[in-house]
Amino acid sequence: MATLSIVRNMSAALLWFRTKCTSSLYYCAANQKIILREDNQILRSPNAFFSTHAKTMFIQTQETPNPNSVKFMPGCKVLESGTVDFPSPKEAHRSRFAKLLFKIDGVKSVFFGSDFITITKFDDDALDWKLIKPDIYATIMDFFSTGLPVMDRETEFEQPYVAHGAGDCNDDETVQMIKELLDTRIRPTVQEDGGDIIFMGFEEGIVKLKMQGSCTGCPSSAVTLKNGVQNMLQFYIPEVMGVMEVDDELDGLAKKEFEAFEHKLKINENNYKKTD
Repeated sequence: MATLSIVRNMSAALLWFRTKCTSSLYYCAANQKIILREDNQILRSPNAFFSTHAKTMFIQTQETPNPNSVKFMPGCKVLESGTVDFPSPKEAHRSRFAKLLFKIDGVKSVFFGSDFITITKFDDDALDWKLIKPDIYATIMDFFSTGLPVMDRETEFEQPYVAHGAGDCNDDETVQMIKELLDTRIRPTVQEDGGDIIFMGFEEGIVKLKMQGSCTGCPSSAVTLKNGVQNMLQFYIPEVMGVMEVDDELDGLAKKEFEAFEHKLKINENNYKKTD
């Protein structure tokens, strides 16, 4: 059974529901906000301005197969269509909302779906979700209260990823069938877990797929690809011999740049210790 606690502070009221697998936050505020921890103790209540059209917000959180990822559902549209992946702060230049989320300590990547936001934290035992969630709640509520668009700009190469559809005249029949299965049978299930799976190509019987959101770095992603995606594709499409997880070229470059930057920081840190 869900437990209910009510905290009153001036004109603000917060209801916290806690269930076995899902936690929810109901927020009603004028110019105050209260964030609760799971033991119902007040963490903080900073002043915030909320426009009249966004005085209430109901945020649900859902655990994912990836222990480092949590799915946040604000109860409103996040994207009109498609999904957008921000594997690092560098990719957040086209979304003010994503930039704000990356400012939270411990946030590694951000993923937007049609009605949810998946946050992935760094794989560090010291980073507890109980410490990170309050700041994420506050950032989500503050942003949606402004009424600003989630995406700042969408150029030809930066639009949210949408379903391919089976009617692309440039694809052969096999590729069309693969895309249709992915878009109608597989991607909706993956998005339920706060991630996405993107078609990257089909060569010599191998379907190349890119994992996003909670699926990136998930311990069970390999099992999902082999036992779930591969089996379904092979059942319906005999031409499919297997599936392979790949990254696009930009992701590879970004990863190399991040690793080089991290290495440089370690060198500077060691040099600093030697001078002390």
